[in-house]
Amino acid sequence: MPIKRLTVYSVLASTLIASGSLLAAPSVTDTLSINAAPQLMNQLPVFNPAPMLAQASVAADLVPAASLSKASSALPTAKLASRAASQLAVSEDDEAQLGNDVSDLRRTLINLAMNLRDIRYVRGGHDPSTGFDCSGFVRYVFAHAIGLNLPTNSAAQFLSGLKVDRSHMQPGDLVFFRTAGRHGRGRISHVGIYVADGRFIHSPSHGKTVRVDSLDEAYWAERFAGAKRPEAIARNG
Repeated sequence: MPIKRLTVYSVLASTLIASGSLLAAPSVTDTLSINAAPQLMNQLPVFNPAPMLAQASVAADLVPAASLSKASSALPTAKLASRAASQLAVSEDDEAQLGNDVSDLRRTLINLAMNLRDIRYVRGGHDPSTGFDCSGFVRYVFAHAIGLNLPTNSAAQFLSGLKVDRSHMQPGDLVFFRTAGRHGRGRISHVGIYVADGRFIHSPSHGKTVRVDSLDEAYWAERFAGAKRPEAIARNG
């Protein structure tokens, strides 16, 4: 009887040991899966956002800045170029009326005067940035076109030039008017620059701008006081 019990106990112990080893030992499939996992993880690309963020940052810093810089520099340049072109442009009609026999000196005067059209009248004004009165406009044109400094007011300008008959007026001559009194009986108080074909350019009065008018208009015809030619123009063209 004791021998049988020992035999039974030994069989049971062997069975338990065998089952325990089977439960503890990993299967072949499990072993392969565990060993393969690190290899697969090493082969898979690792998602690292740092390079992508760095590239995006560089692109955002450089490309738009360069584009904006070019755009910002091109826009004022284009505007300035357009403004300069419009200021320097003289219409074909103006050029045709000047004629081919007009000297370069006179043509330069008229071209500058025409480019100053539409600048407002300002009493005592002598610069395009602020406006012109009549004598300030004439002085500016002569000073910047040919470097000739005229007197500061229309009465003094009238006294300094050489008298020119109306029928012999040429572009660049000065035309004077008596606008202070009634019906042209007052003192010399207004001046303009003769253009051609009975037209002159001037800065008329408050509320108006530099423009071209005709000597044949009733108001100006009645107040016309005569034409003068600055001596420098008389000598050189």
